[in-house]
Amino acid sequence: MQRIHPTALVDAGAELSEGVEVGPYCVVGPEVRIDSGTRLIGHVVVQGRTRIGRDNVVHPFCSLGAPPQDKKYAGEPTELHIGSRNTIRECCTINLGTAQDVGVTRIGDDNWIMAYVHVAHDCQVGDHVVFANSTQLAGHVHIGDWTVLGGFTGVHQFVRVGAHVMAGIHSVLTQDVPPFMLLGGTPVAPHGINVEGLRRRGFTPQRIAVLRRAYRVLYRQGLNLEQACEQLHEDGSAQPAESADDLRLLREFVLSSRRGIMRP
Repeated sequence: MQRIHPTALVDAGAELSEGVEVGPYCVVGPEVRIDSGTRLIGHVVVQGRTRIGRDNVVHPFCSLGAPPQDKKYAGEPTELHIGSRNTIRECCTINLGTAQDVGVTRIGDDNWIMAYVHVAHDCQVGDHVVFANSTQLAGHVHIGDWTVLGGFTGVHQFVRVGAHVMAGIHSVLTQDVPPFMLLGGTPVAPHGINVEGLRRRGFTPQRIAVLRRAYRVLYRQGLNLEQACEQLHEDGSAQPAESADDLRLLREFVLSSRRGIMRP
């Protein structure tokens, strides 16, 4: 059964599945849909056309589904979709999408979103992502699966960050970051492959070695991007299926970049 604290304000039009918990002083708007097992701990505001999946935990003073911080927004029926099993810590803000993009801000599954994180309109966040405290995503940002962004990281609008990326504290990302990269320093720059993260996710030593060579092709051999992508294509044809898929993902990301990739 639902557990709604007597101080919470839940609009009659909201749809809450069995097992949803709404804590003290929460506010839930009329177009909100929340699936079973999700808990709003207290002082959480959920508004707009927001869809929240199963077994999420949202900590106090979060704002989910507020209008986008975009002067062009004119009340269009845009949405926020949050998947399942996410932890959203204190004072996070996640906004609706805009009509200028797909109209939906999306958060995937199994993400760990720490305090004071902002996810702006039209961001697309994958699964198993970690955003450390005060990570700030501008509008239209795409974040791949298993990415970890260190505390106080800022991501410029329209930037894409590939899967399995690790960025250190105070990183400022103004260009696209290819998959598998390890970033750090001031100014931030790639410093190799995210080896430790890949090991923890079951990548074999052989698979990691192939990605190390791919990093050298992309960043250390003096090749332009077209030449580097041709080399990655050639290298992938001689690799086992998993490594070939890794190189294909890396190559396709670089070729599809519209902002240019981050390079030293």
